Amino acid sequence: MMAVAAAQKNREMFAIKKSYSIENGYPSRRRSLVDDARFETIVVKQTKQTVLDEARAKANEDKIPQEVQQTVEDQDNDEEEIRMVAVDELPQKPQEHVPSADDEDKETDAGLTEEEVVLQNAASESPEAEKEVVRAAVVVRLRDGMGSLGRILKAVEAYHGTVVHLESRQSRSEGVQFDVLVKVDMARANLLQLIRSLRQTQSFGSVSLLSENNVNVKAPWFPKHASELDNCNHLMTKYEPDLDMNHPGFADQVYRARRKEIAEIAFAYRYGDPIPHINYTETENKTWAAVFGRVKELMVKHACSEYIAVFKKLEDEKIFVKERLPQLQEMSDFLRKNTGFTLRPAAGLLTARDFLASLAFRIFQSTQYVRHINSPYHTPEPDCIHELLGHMPLLADPSFAQFSQEIGLASLGASDEEIEKLSTVYWFTVEFGLCKEKDEVKAYGAGLLSAYGELLHAISDKPEHRPFEPASTAVQPYQDQEYQPIYYVAESFEDAKEKFRRWVSTMSRPFEVRFNPHTERVEVLDSVDKLETLVSQLNTEVLHLTNAIAKLKQPFC
Repeated sequence: MMAVAAAQKNREMFAIKKSYSIENGYPSRRRSLVDDARFETIVVKQTKQTVLDEARAKANEDKIPQEVQQTVEDQDNDEEEIRMVAVDELPQKPQEHVPSADDEDKETDAGLTEEEVVLQNAASESPEAEKEVVRAAVVVRLRDGMGSLGRILKAVEAYHGTVVHLESRQSRSEGVQFDVLVKVDMARANLLQLIRSLRQTQSFGSVSLLSENNVNVKAPWFPKHASELDNCNHLMTKYEPDLDMNHPGFADQVYRARRKEIAEIAFAYRYGDPIPHINYTETENKTWAAVFGRVKELMVKHACSEYIAVFKKLEDEKIFVKERLPQLQEMSDFLRKNTGFTLRPAAGLLTARDFLASLAFRIFQSTQYVRHINSPYHTPEPDCIHELLGHMPLLADPSFAQFSQEIGLASLGASDEEIEKLSTVYWFTVEFGLCKEKDEVKAYGAGLLSAYGELLHAISDKPEHRPFEPASTAVQPYQDQEYQPIYYVAESFEDAKEKFRRWVSTMSRPFEVRFNPHTERVEVLDSVDKLETLVSQLNTEVLHLTNAIAKLKQPFC
């Protein structure tokens, strides 16, 4: 258990660990998921560099035992018998550059990579963690041919390790003859010393640690179970009544106190709790009524048919009524019944990574506070009116719910740069998306359906309408101060899903994930056993489908 906790802690090391506000550099602007993601990327890069610099400085102070290094360097390759455990083909994907023997600071710079920093931090947890044997893969590039292989094996032996797998191939790197992959079982502390020792040997072009426990240690921690969303509530605070004087509620002490009260309720929420009931005030219900009436008036002409159909169902079940704000619990029960989505209260603006991660579990993190009465038709930050009128109806549509979940699944373990791209796709689809219906363009984005001004702008001939293509959408500059000059139009939700799946397959994440609805757990498909289990489940489903088709084809008696 100690090893598991240490591994998780180290994978969290480069993740978002705090809330951000304008006091520490977060710009006070209109809320944007894309801007949130870009700010996260900047801070994570700064954090990574600081951690790496500190770890490398510490590593340079440590000395490799002289007798071990001398043993490695004096090894006579002609006298060494080398047994190849397995020789296949090395992975084709090139590895990150590691300083070679030709680098200027070769003799003094330990050159720790992120993987090694994670390993070093895991080893420093306790004496037991330092001595714990782990399995790792090390790639060594040989300048002088296979004659240098003996030095690697001798070094592994000197550091009390065991070679469990060995592969070699001709190298594609200039000045290097062979690449060798060695999988070893070795104590963490010794593994770090082994890597440093090999790097100081002139006949090796580079040495790099690939992974530990079959999961790339550079991938950020992400929740595997819905209960772990309790750890995904980091806030991006920039446009709030306590922080920005341009906020409609900045000078309203009563409103500010109300916001804090509702935020504390969300902070106290834990997985499995019933969603707290909010006794909305007369003013808050009045604000809802104003927006509700305007949206209902415009949706008939400008909203997509899926939105209109669910809106009517919500009215029929008396969840959408003009006189009062719906409670999140009753809306959550409605979504669960229709698509399996549920709601979770959020205290404010979540970081992009945390927000997208919740979608993977078919959970939407929703605010419960209401915009200020002085600005009922526009809010620069999400409030429960935006969530309820903008997002909830389409989350009850099976096709759109599936699309939302797939964006969430794609975000798990994605790099910071890919989180930015996914956030941009989300921005131009779920928030500001348009779709075709016959010969007309209709709105399905929540930011349009809950803000009539931009809705009318989006469906007019003023902005440019482009076909939805995730690759180009993901890098399109966005506008967070004024209406968008460009909107993307999907042929249908099914077409958008298919294009999105093809685009996600090109992402750099070294593993695939799936959501198991029975356990509410995300499974990482990184072993043959897991894949065989999944294939067995799929075969069972295919059998049920085949039987159903056969029965439908039978003639009536």
